Amino acid sequence: MSILNLNLEKEFLRKKIIITGASRGLGAMLCKHLAERGAEIAMFSRSKEDMDSIKSKLKNSTNHISIKVDLTNNNLIRLAFRKAKSFLKHIDIILHIAGGGFGLKDKLITNKELNKLFQINLGAAIEINRLAIKYRNKNHSLKIIHVGSIASYEAVASVGYNVVKSALAAYVRSLGRELYKSKVLVTGILPGGFTAPGNAMERFKKKNFKEYKNFIKTRLPRGIMGSVDEILPMLLFLCSSHSSMMGGCMVPIDAGEGKSYQI
Repeated sequence: MSILNLNLEKEFLRKKIIITGASRGLGAMLCKHLAERGAEIAMFSRSKEDMDSIKSKLKNSTNHISIKVDLTNNNLIRLAFRKAKSFLKHIDIILHIAGGGFGLKDKLITNKELNKLFQINLGAAIEINRLAIKYRNKNHSLKIIHVGSIASYEAVASVGYNVVKSALAAYVRSLGRELYKSKVLVTGILPGGFTAPGNAMERFKKKNFKEYKNFIKTRLPRGIMGSVDEILPMLLFLCSSHSSMMGGCMVPIDAGEGKSYQI
C-alpha cells in the first residue's frame, strides 16, 4: 500500500481494543480518538467513576465498557480480562498506558517499593499480554503497544522509575522478536515530557510552575512542552495495519529531550 494512503481514519472500524490507564491523560485521549474512528473499547483503570464519565461522552458509548481493576493484583487483572473478552468477544489491540513513578523517588528504594513500580509499569502488562495471547484465535493477529519513557534508555528520573522503564524496553524488544511469527506485533513508544488532561506533567505544571518552566528551559531543545496531540498519531500508526516492521521496536518521540544513542 502506498505510504500516501495510510487511511488511519478508517483503520479502526469495529476493532476490539483494551486500554489500560483509561481514566485520564493519554489513555483517556486514546479512548476518545479510537471511539471516534469506530473502535470498541474495554477501558481499564482504578477509577470506575472517572471512566464512566469518559465513556458517557464517547461516540457510540454502548460499544464500550469501563472495568475497574487494581493492576497491583494479578487475580483482579485476570477477572478484568475475562470481563473485557466476554464483552469484546475477541481482542485486536492492547494499549498499555498505565504506569508512573507514584512518588517513589528514594535513591535507596526498598524492594517492596520497587516491586510495586515493576508490577504497575510492567508486571500487569505482562499478565494481560499472557492472557490475550493464550486465549486468542491463532489465526487472528494481535497488536500490543506499550508506553515507555526516555527513562527506558537513560538515567533521567528516579532510580526506581529508570529501572522499571528500562525493563519494559527489554521486554518489548525480546517479546517482539519471539512473537513475530505468531502474528503478534509487540511494540511501543518512548515519550519525553508532554501534557495531557490529568497526566503527571500537567500535575507538575499546576503544582510547581516555576520548576515546570525550568524543565522546559533546561531539558527541551525546542523550548516548548510536548502535547498529547503530538503523541497520538504515532500510537495510532503503531495500532494500524501499516506497522508491520515495528515489532520489538520502541520508538522515541521526545522532541530531542533524550540524549542517548548507540554506536
